[in-house]
Amino acid sequence: MKRYAMETVVGLFVVVGIICLGYMTIKLGKANIFGDDDFRLFARFTSVSGLRTGSPVEIYGIDAGIVEHLSIDEDKSMAVVTMKLKKGMKVYDDGNAAIKTSGLIGDKLVKIDPGGAGDLLKPGSWITDTSAPLDIEDLVGKFAFGDVTKKSKE
Repeated sequence: MKRYAMETVVGLFVVVGIICLGYMTIKLGKANIFGDDDFRLFARFTSVSGLRTGSPVEIYGIDAGIVEHLSIDEDKSMAVVTMKLKKGMKVYDDGNAAIKTSGLIGDKLVKIDPGGAGDLLKPGSWITDTSAPLDIEDLVGKFAFGDVTKKSKE
């Protein structure tokens, strides 16, 4: 009788351990099994140079989500960025999105200025006001070869 009691306790301990391990795997892997805590917004850019799937999306410098997918809108000849934002982030129809560099030579990210004077964007909506990233190579090339003009004060 005592032997079966010990085996039962060890079995329960193993089952609880496996459940805890599974839970931690899901939480640390940021997988959403029990519900979606995020929503998607879309934006079109003339260039998404340096931006990648998984790049961060920031609102007011706070991590608001990630870039989920990059594609091409052939009808409008523009790049489409699908962003997965955390639930509770508010972006309005007068907001804008810009591709910026994190640090001096860092990776690209999407910075969203959420606006506030318009209507709240619903999941699946488009951010219409966008800015493409500055191309540092073009600027250096223009400066090196004299294409940059100096404005004189008159």
